[in-house]
Amino acid sequence: MKKYTKKPYPVEDARHFLEPSPAVLVTSAYKEEKNIMTMGWYTIMEFTPSLIGCMISSGNHSFELIRKSKECVINLPTKELAKTVVAIGNCTGSEINKFDAFNLDIKDGDIVKAPLLVNCYANFECRLYNSKLVNSYNFFIFEIVKAHVASSPKYPKTIQYRGNSHFVESGKNFIIPSSK
Repeated sequence: MKKYTKKPYPVEDARHFLEPSPAVLVTSAYKEEKNIMTMGWYTIMEFTPSLIGCMISSGNHSFELIRKSKECVINLPTKELAKTVVAIGNCTGSEINKFDAFNLDIKDGDIVKAPLLVNCYANFECRLYNSKLVNSYNFFIFEIVKAHVASSPKYPKTIQYRGNSHFVESGKNFIIPSSK
């Protein structure tokens, strides 16, 4: 088994190794306003109910829309949308209508008022499950109340953000049998 020689590393950059979850696009709506943001800071928290924890900066235009509406849609883009994902993350919805600017097709959700992105492989309609950490840490805990997933491909090519403009493309899928 390989052994690695290690050296000190800046703790603020540890996320570059721990964060390779697919970058997602979060849509939100409150009253007549809607927005879309890029997000990479989230974690699956429970299977039933299906809970996902999301860190959304209070400086982000979507923060207040989500805090007030208590819902959002987490949309899973594929690699083909990589440049759009980055561009959406590099501008603010307080200055432009991102849906128009990036020519994204939307449709109404079945349960929540936030729009679903038709151009994404999957859409997860979410409702706020627990808000105890929002004021202290900008951390929302959502329940996925409806999932819409394309039937193919089985494993879509997604992108994972590693920080400093670096991304990883999802790779080869393989199975390691359980010893049960």
